[in-house]
Amino acid sequence: FEGGEGTGKSTQIKLLADYLKSKDKDVVLTKEPGGTDIGLELRRILIEGEISKLDAEAEALLFFADRRIHMVKKVWPSIEDGKWVLSDRFADSTMAYQYYAYDKRLSKENINSLYAFAVGNFKPDLTIILDIDPKVGLARSFKKAATMTNKETRNENRELKWHENLRQGFIEIAKEEPQRCGVLNADKSIEELHKDIVKVVTERLGL
Repeated sequence: FEGGEGTGKSTQIKLLADYLKSKDKDVVLTKEPGGTDIGLELRRILIEGEISKLDAEAEALLFFADRRIHMVKKVWPSIEDGKWVLSDRFADSTMAYQYYAYDKRLSKENINSLYAFAVGNFKPDLTIILDIDPKVGLARSFKKAATMTNKETRNENRELKWHENLRQGFIEIAKEEPQRCGVLNADKSIEELHKDIVKVVTERLGL
C-alpha cells in the first residue's frame, strides 16, 4: 500500500488483511519503516522530530537500510512459507518522497541502484496507491496525530508544494508500471474504498 499522508493506508490494509483471512489466506501484515525491531528504531529517527535533522540523501540511505532488514527478516521468509504479505509502504515511497517530493534533487539512478543493492530483482505483485488531495490528507493526518502520544508528523510539517510533488510522484510511478500499480481515489468513505480495493485485488491477483 502506497500514498501520501492521510490517505487511509493503515486502516485499509487492516481491512484487506481481515478480508483475505476470511478467504482462508495466511496473511502477514507489516510496514516500512518499522516492520522489524531495528526498523522501529529507524522509524522514530525518520518520521519524528524536526524536518531539518536529515536531508534527502540520508533519508534514502536509512530507508533502504530498513528495507533490507525488513526483506531478509520478514518479507522473504513469509513469502517462502506461502503467506500473503501486505506492507504499509515499500520502495515506491522512497522514490516518491526522496526523489519527487524533493523536486528531483536526488538522482533517480542512484535510488534505483540502492534498490538493486538492497532488494535485487524483487517487486511486489500488486501495489495499491491511494490518492487524495494533499490538503484533505494532511487535515486527516494531523487529526489522527492529535490523538497519539508519538508525534509522527515530520513529513506532515513540510510545505504544501512538497506534498503536491509527492502526490504527482506516485501518479508518475503508476504510469510507468500500470501492470503492477493500481491508483484509487481515497477521498471516499472507509467502506467504499475497501470495496474498491477488494475489487482490484480480486481482478489483479485472481482471488
